[in-house]
Amino acid sequence: MDYDEDENAEPDIYDEDEQPELPTADDPDNMDHTHDNVVIGGDPSAAAAAKAQEQNTVKSMKDKKVPNDKRTTTPYMTKYERARVLGTRALQISGNAPVLIDVEGMTDPLQIAIKELREKKIPLVIRRYLPDGWYEDWTCEELL
Repeated sequence: MDYDEDENAEPDIYDEDEQPELPTADDPDNMDHTHDNVVIGGDPSAAAAAKAQEQNTVKSMKDKKVPNDKRTTTPYMTKYERARVLGTRALQISGNAPVLIDVEGMTDPLQIAIKELREKKIPLVIRRYLPDGWYEDWTCEELL
């Protein structure tokens, strides 16, 4: 079997009919920012019901808020909420957000966030979605 050097050589002229490879949704750099790529937390059946109704107006979202005096969930922060709050606040602190406590020489953003949580100074609100599509807002100061 003879080897032909020109057989594996790159062609001098490319076909103009070839289409470039389109970006896929799996590639995070080229991800299309449509509503299909939004991650929805909370109860999956409530999220599906909300999408089916397509009531995404500001007024309809405010109507779904449970008043503070009628909240039914416990006033205790779960370990998942605590982890998310601490991570979010540590990221804010590392991005030069103002620190709301006396730092006393601490440099680790996570340790600063833990101390802020202990002193109930974190300015974040936790939104808990209920299975019926309604939600409750709790401030970090209210949760134990």
